[in-house]
Amino acid sequence: MKVGFIGLGIMGSRMAANLQKAGHDLVVYNRTQSKADELVEQGATRAESPEEVAQQCRLVITMLSTPEAVEEVALGTDGFLKSLPGNSLWVNCSTVNPSFTIKMAHHAKKMGQRYLDAPVSGSLVPAEKGELIFLIGGDAADVEQVQELLDVMGKETVHVGDHGQGASMKIVNNMMLAQAMASFAEALKLGTALGISEEKLCETLLGGPAAAPFLNLKQTKILKRDFSPQFPLEWAHKDLHLAGVTAYEQNVALPSLHATKELYAQAKEKGFGEEDLSAVYRVFLSEGK
Repeated sequence: MKVGFIGLGIMGSRMAANLQKAGHDLVVYNRTQSKADELVEQGATRAESPEEVAQQCRLVITMLSTPEAVEEVALGTDGFLKSLPGNSLWVNCSTVNPSFTIKMAHHAKKMGQRYLDAPVSGSLVPAEKGELIFLIGGDAADVEQVQELLDVMGKETVHVGDHGQGASMKIVNNMMLAQAMASFAEALKLGTALGISEEKLCETLLGGPAAAPFLNLKQTKILKRDFSPQFPLEWAHKDLHLAGVTAYEQNVALPSLHATKELYAQAKEKGFGEEDLSAVYRVFLSEGK
């Protein structure tokens, strides 16, 4: 199957590579063209614009960082939506807020195209191993059309409901994830202030019922001070912001969310935005960039 893939960052590059390894013909675009080099060397076709991707494909997957980036590649001057053949399918794996994804679904429909919101649960390693979990909003028939591709990139597909529901589940998921990381960072701060070693805190807390399972993946990063990004902190902050926007739209009060968002803002302010989200712990250490 010929697949257009737009967005080749930490996640998208690995997702696209798995599709390529499975024998799918890729047409790829990334704003920083060098990020497509490895895929092109392995046989992918490099597009010079999102529009050029659409001219060669009836299925386009996007994996981008922000709603603004998604809107630009879809509807901008060189956007792909206007150039897709009629009744093509756009699968948006980007993490965006529900109201935005519903707006994109409406734009797609108005232009004679189909749309799925399909954000993923998982970071660098699951993306590399093809073990992501897809959270889908949209028509069941469209999910069925791309199930083969989803099975290559992930281990599970959860069809949550109509357009916007996949994005809704992802926002809730990432809100919990970022808050759990922040809570663990605070626990480490208090524990070490009380004279307990980081090693003993990690060993005890991460083996107990109070810790989210994903925190086990962050133990080595914290103990070795290796904050190379699996899920960049700046995107965790962005997702908390989008959760706050969504809560405002729904007239829902989420006080701990907003406190957590400001902690991540502090981490970004200190220069840790491009590091892993576990670098939020660095806010509590006597250091800075």
